[in-house]
Order: sequence, then structure tokens, then C-alpha cells
Amino acid sequence: MENSKLKVVMLCVNGQSSRIMYHGLAHHVVFERIILENKPSLMHMIGRRVRKLGILKVSGQLLFLVFNKIFYRISRVRIDQLICDYKLNDTSFPNDIVNKLDSINSKETICLLKNLKPDAVVVNGTRILSKDVLLSIDAPFINTHMGITLRYRGVHGGYWALVSGDSGNCGVTVHLVDHGIDTGGVLYQDTISVDCSDNFNTYPIHQIAKAIPLMKAALNDVRKKQLSIRQGALPSRLWYHPTLLEYLKHYMRNGVK
Repeated sequence: MENSKLKVVMLCVNGQSSRIMYHGLAHHVVFERIILENKPSLMHMIGRRVRKLGILKVSGQLLFLVFNKIFYRISRVRIDQLICDYKLNDTSFPNDIVNKLDSINSKETICLLKNLKPDAVVVNGTRILSKDVLLSIDAPFINTHMGITLRYRGVHGGYWALVSGDSGNCGVTVHLVDHGIDTGGVLYQDTISVDCSDNFNTYPIHQIAKAIPLMKAALNDVRKKQLSIRQGALPSRLWYHPTLLEYLKHYMRNGVK
């Protein structure tokens, strides 16, 4: 394997960061299969969040998501500019290597992984992987997290770092997947630089651009059998979507968009 390309399976959702990551790696590894997970139903996600966070918090988060749909359209010009500047590719996945499943934790996923026997599994944007999936093959599962772990686990790690006045930990992590939420061993991390033209919707473009070379480095380590876990940033904390009031408060107080 030392001088040959790695055989990789990708577990992901059909989102922008997944497509960009695929194309960023496509000439570096051999993609045996892309297993696309359908997003869970909105009602299922809302019910789960209400049980965890309460109705008031979740209502505020939903208001922010509605607001951000409008904000995203305004951000589109900057997003397109960054994709061009970073020379990223957001075109569709090749249909001939795609399997679409309702859940990434299905028996079909396990069957595909066992049959394909990849050297590594690249994960992007899926739900938490089950123990059965993680133990189905003897290969590392490697995820891209849009934040510096363990300090910014969960979602929107770049945004929360800026809100916290912690720009030195505004970045991206490539890490091994375990049974927790972004708690796996850190392989590589890097920070991003943003300016006044950036916002909540453009931070992830900076992050995925930085993540591609980190993922390439991690996969090279797999090929050389030299995976090495690094110390993550502490303390560990799990972050969630901001509510609309939280977002507006941080914007007015700290100027974080």
C-alpha cells in the first residue's frame, strides 16, 4: 500500500461540504463507494431536540434557521467568491459510485463496508455512527469537524469560537470517529482567518478549504500506517445552534456575524 492509492469509502449527506471534500480528495485516493444518507425528517429532529434542550430553546433555534435562510441568500456572492478563490469544486457526485440510504447505520451500510473492505472511511455530515458500523471493518473512520475539538464540539464551532473571543481556536479538526459527539482522537487541526465580509454562512467555506489538506495528510498517514493522535483543545464542551435572540445579541455586542 506504500506506493499505491488508498481505497476509500465516503459516508456523508449530499451537502456542499461533502461534495467539496469528495472533489478535493478524488485525485488523491480511489473512492470505492459514496454512501449518501438521507436527512432525518424535520419532525424527528425537532422532537429529539425538544427532549434534550426544551421547547423554548428549540423554538428560538427554529426562528434562527428561518432567518438564516434569508441571510444565506445574501451571503451567496461571498460564498461563490470563496469557492472560486480557494479553487473548490461543488459539482455533483458521480452517480456510478453512489448508494443512497435512509440511514447510515443501516445493515446495508455494514454489508457494503464488509464487501468493499476499504483502507479508510471518510465521514462528513452524517448522524452519529453506531457501534455496529464502526466495528464492521478494520479500518479508521475519519471525520471533518467544523470546529476545534474538544473545545468546540457539536455545531458551528467557528462561529462559537468568534463569539467567545477565541479566534485562536476558530478552525477545523480532522479526527477519528468514536461513539461520542466529536470526541474521537484528533489527527490534524488548523485555524482560519476571516474578515468583515464573512459571516455565519461563509465560515464553513474557509473551514472546508483548510480541511482538505488535513484530510489528505490523515489518509497519507493511514497509507503509511503512521496515524498519530494529537492533544485537542480543552475544556471540552458541546455547542448547539444559536437561537435568533442569541445570534442578534452576539452580533450587536461583539460584531460577530
